[in-house]
Amino acid sequence: MAILVTGGAGYIGSQTAKTLAQAGLQPVVLDNLQRGHREAVQWGPLIEADTADQGALEKIFREHAIEAVMHFAAFAYVGESMREPTLYFRNNVASTLTLLEAMRVCGVRTMVFSSTCATYGNPQRVPISEDHPQHPVNPYGESKLMVERLLHWFGSIHGLRWAALRYFNAAGADPDGRLGERHDPETHLIPLAISAAMGRIQALEIYGTDYDTPDGTAIRDYLHVTDLGEAHVAALRYLRDAGESTAFNLGTGRGHSVREVIAMVERVSGRRVPVREVGRRAGDPPCLVADASKSAERMNWHPAHSSLEEIVQTAWNWHRSVPVPAGGIE
Repeated sequence: MAILVTGGAGYIGSQTAKTLAQAGLQPVVLDNLQRGHREAVQWGPLIEADTADQGALEKIFREHAIEAVMHFAAFAYVGESMREPTLYFRNNVASTLTLLEAMRVCGVRTMVFSSTCATYGNPQRVPISEDHPQHPVNPYGESKLMVERLLHWFGSIHGLRWAALRYFNAAGADPDGRLGERHDPETHLIPLAISAAMGRIQALEIYGTDYDTPDGTAIRDYLHVTDLGEAHVAALRYLRDAGESTAFNLGTGRGHSVREVIAMVERVSGRRVPVREVGRRAGDPPCLVADASKSAERMNWHPAHSSLEEIVQTAWNWHRSVPVPAGGIE
């Protein structure tokens, strides 16, 4: 069974391609390499193309006998989306519409979509379940919500079968050491804390120390990227077993504060993490934690590698093996 993995040269897409191959499926990666890494594509062919190119997509679907799509290709920087909303709506929404139309033309009717908890906006309650109101507070989250609505209508009108996986905080690295997290610029807490411990940056900035949380710093639900890959395969099985099209939260149900993460990096690395306390970032809620019980009940998915220690240990091992600063390219 050939699966098209759009954005499969990126952090989560490449890990999912590995998981697909381990499950006996054939990942076919589509990536324009604008923010992905050629060397991360190790478990199937890489086709350099763009999801905005309908002709290229239709050719791929036919030549590779694609039976389903896992759609990761998107821009994912909140701050960038606030500066350049047109870029996000064009790339994340318009290109996905082109992809969906190519799927319709070629008779490919199954998609697992990489969505985000950013579709919820500022939480009204925690933990957050799938029926929580969706009111994004930035164009990135809005673009993902718009795609979820596209999936709904393509399902209603054209028979598309879909699952939208709303991630909380993806983290960690491939336990085998072959894949890891590289972004340019790097904005994620764990790789930045590791970079500070390694001396690759002067200090880790803590954005806000006056939240209404036990230690005053923001709390997030961290999920190991390996568990994310497993969730995508579980979603594909769910759809193949006639599960209804729907959205699923992916998280652990447990949150960790910024200070807890820093302490774990220091424990794993044996090094001090220099920090600089600065003001809150606009739009950062104090606490984001998933209610992922629906994923457990319907997909039989349970995160197995997402203790904070395992997340940080695998990330530390990978970043230590990378001969360039953690803020590479992604």
